[in-house]
Amino acid sequence: MEKTTYVIGHKNPDTDSVVSAAAYAALKRALGFKGTVAARAGAVNPQTEYIFHRFNATLPEFIPDLVPKVEYYLGEPPVCVDEMMPLWEALSVMESANRQVLPIVDKAGHYKAMLHYSAFAQNILTKINPRHKAVIPTSLHHLIETIKAQPLVIFDRDTVFNARMVVAALSTEKFHDYIHAEPADNKIVLVGDREEAQRIAVEAGAKAIIITNGILPSKEVKELAEKKGVSLLTSPYDTSSTALLVLYSAPVITVADEGIAPLSRRDWIKTAKQAIAKSPSRSVPVVDDEGRVIGLFTEGDLIKEANIEVIMVDHNEFSQAVEGIDHYRIQEVIDHHRLGSFSTPYPITFINKVVGSTSTIVATMFRETRTPLTKQLASILLCGILSDTLVLKSATTTDVDRDTAEYLASITDLSIEEVGLDIMTSASEAARLPVDKMVRVDRKEYLSAGKKLSVGQIELTSTAEIMERSDEVLLGLKQLRAETGCYLASLMATDITKLESILFLDAESDLYSYLNFPSPRKGVYLLKDVLSRKKQLMPALFEMVEKAQER
Repeated sequence: MEKTTYVIGHKNPDTDSVVSAAAYAALKRALGFKGTVAARAGAVNPQTEYIFHRFNATLPEFIPDLVPKVEYYLGEPPVCVDEMMPLWEALSVMESANRQVLPIVDKAGHYKAMLHYSAFAQNILTKINPRHKAVIPTSLHHLIETIKAQPLVIFDRDTVFNARMVVAALSTEKFHDYIHAEPADNKIVLVGDREEAQRIAVEAGAKAIIITNGILPSKEVKELAEKKGVSLLTSPYDTSSTALLVLYSAPVITVADEGIAPLSRRDWIKTAKQAIAKSPSRSVPVVDDEGRVIGLFTEGDLIKEANIEVIMVDHNEFSQAVEGIDHYRIQEVIDHHRLGSFSTPYPITFINKVVGSTSTIVATMFRETRTPLTKQLASILLCGILSDTLVLKSATTTDVDRDTAEYLASITDLSIEEVGLDIMTSASEAARLPVDKMVRVDRKEYLSAGKKLSVGQIELTSTAEIMERSDEVLLGLKQLRAETGCYLASLMATDITKLESILFLDAESDLYSYLNFPSPRKGVYLLKDVLSRKKQLMPALFEMVEKAQER
């Protein structure tokens, strides 16, 4: 199966994370990497939603986690057979396709059962047990298809009935007594060239008579069959071969194992392991959300490499990455943040530049590879840069960001000032979010002095509204810290008109005495001229946390 490469940003994604994922996936596809898919590791904030809606761009696929799932390890599409296919034909499919098992499906492709050799053998042993009269679910259609019989007289071709097979091997008199001893309306009579035996079977009202060895009945026998409503077939095979094929004419669903429950494509691998251990065939069908078979998960799939790979954008720390990412091969990292404790057991492409936005790096790569930028992509890339650099006013802004923004503005005919104001105004909607969502906007986790720190950030055109919700925000941070086990949980609210920020913070009690920011009240701190979390806030916080741990 073709591998899929997900281009994905950090958890609690900001605009730059989502935009750079969408744009870099488009660049990779343009360069020939067709299996590249843009993804995001969380819900988008109001600003990001506004940007993608304004420019009619498709948001990256939402992937809540990358915990190993069945769909990431599926191989080639399965070979399935229809539930009404004759068993003989299904076994032929197994042989020609070199399969040990076959999922059985209905006409819409929905899973019904599994055909495997254990179930088949058990069924056949029951049919050939001489101490029991075999009952064979079949129809005239199935008999004709399986035996390759020539239909001569046919009544009720498609109805499946429980048939009993009788071979006319007795003398004429004894055969007459035998076939009349009980109702014959479900009997399939196998007979050779003995015309009298053929007549007796017709007179007895057999469901069907199969004349073997390719022998045709007389005109009189055929007319009698038509009169009595008895179906008449001729088989090209001898009697013993025909009898065997009658056993194999049953619809495959009647001999399949209906006890094997399917896996969902989203089931975790640990669930698949348990299912495989219980399966007689050590394989389990996989279905989509509608119950249609999309794959067959086998014991061998548990040890093979996943069919997905990952490109990380706008982050390089696993603590900020989507859960489960460490189970897959990381192909590339495209980022502009500090280096965390990132390592791989193999070489990768790692691009980390001192710029204000990952969108700047991606836009530059379009230029370097001479890949045409659509107006739509250029528009969202411009917004990504303006968002992450606070309209080129953040301390992280470089000349490369400014040059790239001017280049993108020339493609899109957008005014940097006007579109910057628009997206920052849309970002202000974050101040009206429910507090449990607000404190998670663009939330990143860091590690300092062995302590886990949670720092979110929102951009506003005024901090007045959020200041009115101070008590609510601090309570939300307290709950967030309890849920995540962080030493510190904070939210940086940046006023892009006054070019300053307010830091809301809840932490372990030993930290507060080391926080040297101006503070109108406990947990609320004024950060004058501070716009950048990465370049201005985090270095200061790291230092304060380290001092608190040294005491």
